[in-house]
Amino acid sequence: MGPVAADETLRIATFTTELQARGPGLLLRDLLRRPPEGRVAAVVATVAAAAPDVLVLQGIDYDRGGAALAALADRLAEAGVRYPHRFALPPNAGAMTDHDLDGDGRTGTPRDAQGYGRFAGHGGMALLSRVPVDAGRAVDLSAVLWRDLPGGDMPGPGEGMSPKAAAVQRLSSVGHWIVPLRRAGGPTFHLLTWHATPPVFDGPEDRNGRRNRDEAALWLRYLDGSLGPDPPAGPLILAGNANLDPADGEGRRDALAALLTHPRLTDPAPRSAGGTASAATQGGVNGTHRGDPAHDTADWSDDGPGNLRVSYVLPSRDWRVVASGVLWPTDSAEAARVLGPLDSRPRHRLVWVDLTWPPATSPAAPTRAPAQ
Repeated sequence: MGPVAADETLRIATFTTELQARGPGLLLRDLLRRPPEGRVAAVVATVAAAAPDVLVLQGIDYDRGGAALAALADRLAEAGVRYPHRFALPPNAGAMTDHDLDGDGRTGTPRDAQGYGRFAGHGGMALLSRVPVDAGRAVDLSAVLWRDLPGGDMPGPGEGMSPKAAAVQRLSSVGHWIVPLRRAGGPTFHLLTWHATPPVFDGPEDRNGRRNRDEAALWLRYLDGSLGPDPPAGPLILAGNANLDPADGEGRRDALAALLTHPRLTDPAPRSAGGTASAATQGGVNGTHRGDPAHDTADWSDDGPGNLRVSYVLPSRDWRVVASGVLWPTDSAEAARVLGPLDSRPRHRLVWVDLTWPPATSPAAPTRAPAQ
């Protein structure tokens, strides 16, 4: 699989791999095993089945030398999917502070890092691409302080956020990146990506719910120009894990709803038959959900939140959407081949969208069969 040509359909995907390990270096150890085992094998099988051109990954540990990301790229190449271009930045996850950020009276815990993490780089993000990445012009908004977000909803001193914590608390729990990519002989497009905190695991102050909401709102402020850096005038794609469903589960939905209906963006609303089948089989809380389970992207238990749509690929309206989907087969044998064994597969599903390069002059067909 070579570089992407100007006349090809572009497949963009986002995938929360849950590859993060319990200690530094352990993910690299797992990735170096041949053949791949466990969660690594499941992630490799899923990515190989979808074969996206540009892949945003969440839940992958960061190391400064990029060894883990390179090892994952090697395992994917052995499975037939090659990504010559790679990008990652240090995440806020695991970036420890000297403050009691979560207000529990202690310091030095994973919740006192800028984003929850057991060690520096724990559960970061990464980008693998067949399209060249202009890393030197990438913009990292991960250092934006929560208190500096226009219209933000950060808790105050009486709500569990001390003035000292507020002075250092960044908004991004993992990161917010704007990454330029350039097709062969064509214009640049920008990938906007993030991985938000879950809107749970807190108290009545709803600190995580507020932060989750504002992590989506950051993109609204960026797109309307009120955050600082001007948004790109050309085509862009917003892709990542919002950790929030538009209709079900916990969370504050106004900012996400505004993104899904933003005049510059379009929501292809990817679907799968597997999401519908899983919700019906599990039953429980899934039976009370208002959203269409075909759009779900995470397979959580019915004694928890149930299955939810939390991962998104939202292209700007410059692009023409050819096809989209959530990689979630219904056939058990196919699911085992694509997703891995039940005890190894991530709870999240890969979400993909096929696009024609802007400007689209005529309708185009996919260059490959859509993933199931």
